[in-house]
Amino acid sequence: MTVVRSRVEDQVLHLLLDGPETLNSVSPQTLTGLEEALTRAEEDEDLRAVVITGAGEKAFSVGMDITFLGECFADPDGVFLPFLDRFHAVLRRLELLPVPVIAQVNGLARAGGFELLLACDLVVVAEGARVGDIHLAFGVPPGAGASQRAARKLGDQRAKALMLTSMWLDGHTMLAWGLALAVLPRTELAAEVERLLGTLRGRSRAAIAATKLGIGAAQDLPLAEGLRHERALFEKFLRVPGAAEGYTAWVEQRAPSWGSADVREVR
Repeated sequence: MTVVRSRVEDQVLHLLLDGPETLNSVSPQTLTGLEEALTRAEEDEDLRAVVITGAGEKAFSVGMDITFLGECFADPDGVFLPFLDRFHAVLRRLELLPVPVIAQVNGLARAGGFELLLACDLVVVAEGARVGDIHLAFGVPPGAGASQRAARKLGDQRAKALMLTSMWLDGHTMLAWGLALAVLPRTELAAEVERLLGTLRGRSRAAIAATKLGIGAAQDLPLAEGLRHERALFEKFLRVPGAAEGYTAWVEQRAPSWGSADVREVR
């Protein structure tokens, strides 16, 4: 059984999918841990990022726990569909968090683990890792958003090739296809994530939220509506006390100091 272990350190919530004996597979207990962690991330106004990784060196996550999957097929309406609804809600909450979510992909990510990766904002992957949807190799379609998120990130043809042929992607292909920001030796993975985190700490959470949510909306909205949405987010940002702090600090040649009011969510 995979549990979610969490710790907050220096404005970052670190989440560890801890179930190496099942390659960090996903069960209802895993979703409960992620739900609790998301609530913590939504309420902790000092956070500037979330990092998700898997325990051990073999896997980020291989998707649904195989034993639990048997229970799901035995009771589609009572078990499987409610579980998928929870999984969908967790992934959508990740996308709507007011701070970036970084996937530190240390190993294999397939099926539901791949769907989790697709819901993250930034992906850093180890050279030896492989990722893929792989649902059709087991005779089932994707159920937690892979078809929609993969098509938006990769385009129609690559998404179909990936999913219909159960293709595996290595880190360098992920980078070339735009699924990963960086691919590095495993020993350098944590340092690269830390470099990204260093660019986020100490910044305005309200500004981070408006930027992330604006980019996210671009996936779904026509340009004219997207521009109106960005303008609305910017107006909400201007109403946050301390909105001018970054500008003022730059003019006064000092480090900005974000008060607690600054981290009010912009939605």
